[in-house]
Amino acid sequence: MKKTAVTVPPRSKGGESEKITINLGPVDLGQIDLLVEEGFYSNRTDLIRTAIRNQLAIHAPFMQESITRRALVLGMQHFSRQDLEAARAAHEHLNVHVLGLASIADDVSPELALATIESVVVLGAFHASPAVKAALGARVR
Repeated sequence: MKKTAVTVPPRSKGGESEKITINLGPVDLGQIDLLVEEGFYSNRTDLIRTAIRNQLAIHAPFMQESITRRALVLGMQHFSRQDLEAARAAHEHLNVHVLGLASIADDVSPELALATIESVVVLGAFHASPAVKAALGARVR
């Protein structure tokens, strides 16, 4: 099966990040604020990003093994309308397995997505039009 993908480095840059929300107890939050006030970090987000990156570095060998075992594309995989039309013409069914960002172009119709995409597994973020996401709903794990 031919995979059409654009792969980029896995670390996000400023404008390419996804927002998450976490809940912290007041003591943990106060300790973060103290470290920020004392100049260890520029702000709360800086501390949280640093802590997450440190944990990811600790688990890097396991993650690399798991990425390989699960045959995940690391980084970004983008599908244009032309990519999916070519897959349909070749009678190919795509399995989208990504650790990072998977995206489907805005001009892809729900019918084209259903005809060409067999499954979607994304650990990270999945960007597609609301109609395509709804159409693929049962195929997204």
